[in-house]
This record gives sequence, structure tokens and C-alpha cells, in this order.
Amino acid sequence: MATVIGKMYSAMISSMGVKDLRIPMAAVRLFRQGEDVPAPVMHYHPKDTTLTSCQASRQASLGDAVCLTRENIGCIAAAISLGLVDKDEDRPLGGSRIYTDIMRDQSGLADSFAAPTPKDFTEGTVYACKDSGRFDFCLFGREDSGRYKDVNTAKLAIADMVAIQPAVIKSVFFYPPDFDDIDLVPDVVVFNVRPVELARIIQAYQYKTGKRITCSMGALRAVCSDLIARPFLMQDINISTYCLGARLIARYEANRLGIGISFGLFEEIVAGMIASETGYPFHLYPGAKE
Repeated sequence: MATVIGKMYSAMISSMGVKDLRIPMAAVRLFRQGEDVPAPVMHYHPKDTTLTSCQASRQASLGDAVCLTRENIGCIAAAISLGLVDKDEDRPLGGSRIYTDIMRDQSGLADSFAAPTPKDFTEGTVYACKDSGRFDFCLFGREDSGRYKDVNTAKLAIADMVAIQPAVIKSVFFYPPDFDDIDLVPDVVVFNVRPVELARIIQAYQYKTGKRITCSMGALRAVCSDLIARPFLMQDINISTYCLGARLIARYEANRLGIGISFGLFEEIVAGMIASETGYPFHLYPGAKE
């Protein structure tokens, strides 16, 4: 079955003029509370493991669909960004979570370890673990500097991290462009690009619209906030150099960047890519064929 997103992706890649080119892409569909989640989507809901949103996005871009919910999301910060939990919830989500399991393992507390709550993230305690004296929330042992120098700096950074709040999302589905179990139109598409590919995508967008891209990026919550929540809420395009979790947990490559695009603007980009093919000869760009 030729799906909407599959045809758009193929048209974009074909217009770039490089044989066998593949740009890893994850389509992202957010289902709100009260909305029915189709059975073909829930089929990809892992029940015996947790995944961070950056892992899910990367897995989808490599061909494997993933449905994340409150029950199986492995990163509390991503659960906040994606609207799966309330940012001020004052109880741990419970169970094993990949991100907080790292804290538990380095803490040496074993079964007495108490995982941080969403509120601990929101108030900056987790990200300023050294300043707050919460060495159980460190990721790299007691010498860990934390992600920010102090709690006030962490709060300042967190306040500028876009999040879908209140928590109105039931599930977030990440799927590859060739996924055809059901023809879903995504809310956002996320590409894992080389700089040369990013250049061509921006050229296609500006060819069609004349508009520049102004990006906002931070050191944390790159995939969940910068590349999904921000494009979803603001209906725009954003770029990220990826964050700590994306690099160390999801293992994004050193020569790759992320770009998140609302579906409506992705339509503009595909049209622009086709129309400007002869004006921006991507196949001649150094490194384009590598």
C-alpha cells in the first residue's frame, strides 16, 4: 500500500538525484486523551521494555515502528515534553525506566534508590544534581557536574523547553516512511541528516516560501522537545545538534543533526524539492553521494 507519507518521502528523495540515497526519517503521530488509538499502532507498543523518545525516533528511522505511552517511555523528561505526564506530578512513574536506571546503577543504593518524579525534573533538582546535593540523581558518579551549574540555571533552561502541557497525550507513535500497516498522516516528521542534506532541505523550503528558518536548540530534550513538541505546537521547523541522551543512549552518529518539521511544512518542502531540482543540483554537492 502506497501511503501518504511514503509517497512524499519517495518524491523528496527522488528529486535529490542521488541513486540509493536514504535519509533516516521518523514520522510521528500524537494521539490525544480520549482519541482511539488504532490496533495496528498498539501492535508496536512494547510491554516488557522501555525506550526513550530519542531511541524510538532512531529505531523508527531505521525501519522499526514504536508506540510510546506513559507505561513504557524510558525518559521522564520526554514524558513531560510529549504531554504523557504532568510536569508537576510528585510521584515516580514506577517500574524500570532506562534513564532512571542509569541513576540507580551509579548511585550504589540498589533497591533503596527512589527514582525522581516529574516534579524533580521540572524544579531543576535532577539536572543540577551536584548543586542540589542529589548525588543519587547523577549519571556519571559523584564527580558528575550535573547538566547545569546550579538549580537556578537549570530552572531557566527548563522554562524555555517547549512541552505539551497540560498532559493531554495518550500515546506517541514513531514509524518509518515505508510503514504501511495503516495509512497515517503524521503530525511531525524528524530527519536524521548530514549537514549537506540539511542544506538541501532548507533550500527546498525557502524556494517555495522565501522564509528563513530560525531554530531554537538546547543541551537537553533535543528529540522530544526541540524536534517534536516545538514543531507540533508551533507548526514550524526546528533543528538540533542532539543532546546527551540522544548521543549516549540512542547513539546518534557524530556527523548527524536532527531536523523536526510539522507535516504541513513538510508538504511545502517536498513541493519545493521537486520544483527546485534544477536550481539546486544536490548530486553535485561535495559528499552528497557518500
